[in-house]
Amino acid sequence: MPDWEKRFRAARVSLPAWAKDAPDRSLFVSNATGTFELYAWDRAGGGQRQVTDRPNGTTDGTLTPDGTWIWWFSDTDGDEFGVWLRQPFGGGADEAVADLPPAYPSGLALGRDGTAVIGRSTDEEGSTLHVVPPGGGPAREIYRHRESAGVGDLSHDGSLLVIEHTEHGDAMHSALRVVRTADGSAVAELDDSESGAKELGLTVLGFAPVSGDPRLLVGHQRRGRWEPMIWDPVAGSVTELALDLPGDVAAEWFPDASALLVSHSFQARDELWRYDIGTGGLRRIETPPGSVLSATGRPDGTVEFLWSSAEQPPQVLSTTGAVVLDPPGAKAPPSVPVEDVWVEGPGGKIHALVQKPAGEGPFPAVFEVHGGPTHHDTDSFAGQPAAWVDHGFAVVRVNYRGSTGYGRAWTDALKHRVGLIELEDVEAVREWAVGSGLADPERLVLAGGSWGGYLTLLGLGTQPEAWALGLAAVPVADYVTAYHDEMEALKSMDRTLLGGTPEEVPERFEASSPLTYVDKVRAPVYISAGVNDPRCPIRQVENYVDRLKERGHPHEVYRYDAGHGSLVVEERIKQVRLEIDFALRHLPGARTSPGAPAAPGAPAAPAAPGAPE
Repeated sequence: MPDWEKRFRAARVSLPAWAKDAPDRSLFVSNATGTFELYAWDRAGGGQRQVTDRPNGTTDGTLTPDGTWIWWFSDTDGDEFGVWLRQPFGGGADEAVADLPPAYPSGLALGRDGTAVIGRSTDEEGSTLHVVPPGGGPAREIYRHRESAGVGDLSHDGSLLVIEHTEHGDAMHSALRVVRTADGSAVAELDDSESGAKELGLTVLGFAPVSGDPRLLVGHQRRGRWEPMIWDPVAGSVTELALDLPGDVAAEWFPDASALLVSHSFQARDELWRYDIGTGGLRRIETPPGSVLSATGRPDGTVEFLWSSAEQPPQVLSTTGAVVLDPPGAKAPPSVPVEDVWVEGPGGKIHALVQKPAGEGPFPAVFEVHGGPTHHDTDSFAGQPAAWVDHGFAVVRVNYRGSTGYGRAWTDALKHRVGLIELEDVEAVREWAVGSGLADPERLVLAGGSWGGYLTLLGLGTQPEAWALGLAAVPVADYVTAYHDEMEALKSMDRTLLGGTPEEVPERFEASSPLTYVDKVRAPVYISAGVNDPRCPIRQVENYVDRLKERGHPHEVYRYDAGHGSLVVEERIKQVRLEIDFALRHLPGARTSPGAPAAPGAPAAPAAPGAPE
C-alpha cells in the first residue's frame, strides 16, 4: 500500500469533548471503522464504545452537562437536513428529542436542568430557535427571522440564552442578543455595526461556566482582527482584554472562570496562552510548532489539544506531556514540511504555503485552493497535499484575500468582485512560482474543493492560458442556479458577498459565475460532486457539465452518493485516486511513484455506475 493511502486509512481521533459536570465522560469522532463516527469514552473506567453507525458517517454530536445523554444530528446521506436524536451515554436505543420537523441545524445548547434550545433553518421559515423542556415534549418557539441566526450558548443556570443573528442583513458580521429562556424577552443587545464603523462582527465564545455568573465571552473585530472581550449583559458592561499578540485571537473559559485559554493564530500557525482575568497576566502554554486545531482546559488546570504539522500527523496531547487518546492501528506516514512564501500582490502581501518533493525543480505543481472562503490553510497535516508530493508534484496553497487569519480587512476584501479578487492573488503567487523555478509553467494544476472548487472553475475560464489542468470538487459552477438551490443560510451569505440577489445585481452574479466563462476554458477539467449536496447543489454542476459536453471539451465527472464531501475513508481515497489518475493522464511528463494509480497516458477505466463519465 502506498504511503498516501496509508495516511488516509490511518485511524484518527478528534479532541475529546467532556461533559461540563462529569469530566470523565467524553465524546470524540474517529474513523477507526473506515467511516467517521461518534464514540463515547468513560475515562474513569477506560471503556470506549461506538455511538453511531451510519453508511455515510456522523460527526455532529455533544454531551449533556451531566454526561447522561449523547445528542447527535441525524441527516439523510449527508444532505445536512434532519433532526436531533439522543442516546444514553452507556448505550441504548436512540430517541427523538422534540416534535420538530427536519431542518438544517443552526446551533444547539443543553441546560443543566435538561432544557434544550434547538436552532433550525429552512427555506420556508428562515431561522427559528425552539426551547425543548426537560425530558422532551412540545417545543416552544422563542425566536424567528428570515435572515440567518443561531443558538449561541445558555448561561450556567439556563435562564439566559445568547443568539447570534444577522437581522441587519450582513451574514458575515453577526450581532448578539441575550434573551430570557422563560419567555424570550430581551435582556441586552450587542451590535458593533451600530457604532458607526462598518462591517464589525461579533461571535459567541461562551457564558461563564460557574453558578451565578452571567458574564459572556465574546469575539470582536474592533481593532481589525478577532479578539476576545467579556460582556456582562445584565450589568451592561463590556471589558476589552489587552492581549498583545499579532494575528487573530480566540479564547474559552477555564472551568473555574478565573482564567481564559487563549488560542492565537498567526501566519498559518497556532499558539496557546493562559490569561489570568484577575491580574491580566498572560503566560505561554508550550506546544510544538505547527497548528493546534482545537484545545480545552480541564478542571485540574491542564490543557488538552489536538496538534499536527504539515510533516507530522495529528496527536491529542496534554500539557502533562502525555498522549491523551491514541487511535488504534498503524500510524500515518509523515510527509514533508511546509515552507512559507510571501508574495507582493495587488491587495498587499500574500502568504502561501509550499511543499515540494525531493529533487530540483521546476516541478509539476498543484495550486490547491482552500474552501470557505472564510478559512485559511495552515501548517497542519493533510492527506491530499501529501499525496501530490508523493507523486512528484509541488503543492502551493494560497491564503488569498477572503481568507481568515490576516485581519478583518483581508477577509472582507472580496466583496462584490467575488472570486475575481481571490484569483488575482492566486495569479500573483503563480507568477512567483514560475519565476522562482519552483513550478513548470506547462504543468500547472488548479485544484480545490467547495469554494476552492468554485475558484478552480472560475480560474480555468478567466485565466485560460495559465493552467494545464483543473480539478474541482463539490464546486459552485453556475452561481445563479446555485443561489436558488442552496440552503437558506448560504443564500444570506451570497447576498452579503455580492450585494443582493441574482435578480437585484445580475451583473455581479454573471461576472462571478464560472458558467459565464465556460466556453473560454482550454484545460481538461475533472469535477466531482455529491448528489445530496445542499451547499453546492448538483443541478448547477450539471448545467456546467452540459456546456462542456456541447463543446466536446475534455472532461470527466464523478458523482457520488453523499453530500458536501464524504466521511467514508475508502470513498475519499477513491476520489483522490481519480484526481491523481486524471492528472497523470493529461499532464505532459508527470511521473508516477510506487503505488501510483496509473501511468501517464494510461486509458481511463470503462464507465460504470458511480464511476467518472
